[in-house]
Amino acid sequence: MIFRQLFDPVSSTYTYLLADGGEALLIDPVYEQVPRDLALLQELGLALRATLDTHVHADHVTGAWRLHQRCGSDIALAAAAGAELVDRPLRHGDRIVFGARHLDVRATPGHTNGCLTYVLDDASMAFTGDSLLIRGCGRTDFQQGSPQQLFTSVREQILSLPDSCLLYPAHDYRGITVTSVAEERRFNPRLGGEVDVGDFTGHMNNLHLPHPKMIAVAVPANLRCGQPEGGALPPEAPDWAPLTLRFSGVWEIEPMALLEHGAKAQILDVREEAEFIDKLGHLPGARLVPLSQLAEHLEALDKERPVVAVCRSGVRSAQACVLLAKAGFGQVANLAGGMLRWKIEGMPVAAEA
Repeated sequence: MIFRQLFDPVSSTYTYLLADGGEALLIDPVYEQVPRDLALLQELGLALRATLDTHVHADHVTGAWRLHQRCGSDIALAAAAGAELVDRPLRHGDRIVFGARHLDVRATPGHTNGCLTYVLDDASMAFTGDSLLIRGCGRTDFQQGSPQQLFTSVREQILSLPDSCLLYPAHDYRGITVTSVAEERRFNPRLGGEVDVGDFTGHMNNLHLPHPKMIAVAVPANLRCGQPEGGALPPEAPDWAPLTLRFSGVWEIEPMALLEHGAKAQILDVREEAEFIDKLGHLPGARLVPLSQLAEHLEALDKERPVVAVCRSGVRSAQACVLLAKAGFGQVANLAGGMLRWKIEGMPVAAEA
């Protein structure tokens, strides 16, 4: 089984990819991170079967609808949430199959009325959303929350799992990635140890937290499974040339595409001077700016025009793309495979400086 834990730094949301036999699930995808998720699916050769949200989030917009538009994946969410556009309204006891594996659905309301926990078939891991966080839990003061209900949900449906079961929450604001049933039973200050429902209720009713900044936008959008008002999809890729987004976050352009669309772009060769005129040659019209000197020559480049970075194999030029993007260049691509690939495919080269 393939398992990946992904992170959105803006909302501190974890998205989880599980796959078996070429079939994948994504738990709690984030709208803005859909290009990243699609790139990972493509690189791993996976077909996305479904997106599973653990609840109607108040701090970010789900990527479920956007992924459905791109992949045809089912949108799965608790039936109790009452959201539109759901393909698979989930209830306690349902099973979600991917390849030869499956997740069991457990209803764990209390943070919201539609919270679900997804438990892997062998109970080795569970995805708890906001019902149980690492040494904490989700708040209970809005979206039909109830401290009494959450206490029961966590104790009966999550902390009843085997001690060794690894627990993966929807968020962590300290960068901690995983916990276990045994740890939370012992160390969770809200729900572990000898805490009873009265202790928990008293604590939760006196948190007096401000509402999430995104709540007014996120909750209505998530009740549409992330569909924007009007149903318009954002552009998935720059429109100046056919590009592919790699999981590293760098856009790549294939040699043939660059040959066809290169007139629009500034070609930036980031190798050393001796390499620029070696047996591989360089692209016609390329400007030589070694990677080590790139920061000193940014002003010579036009931010309004696309930039294609080139090196021997595509490694140094990928780093150049990152540096250019950080410097405010909005249209940057890496030549896939660098000069090695360019020459193998018989593209034109120049040998002189």
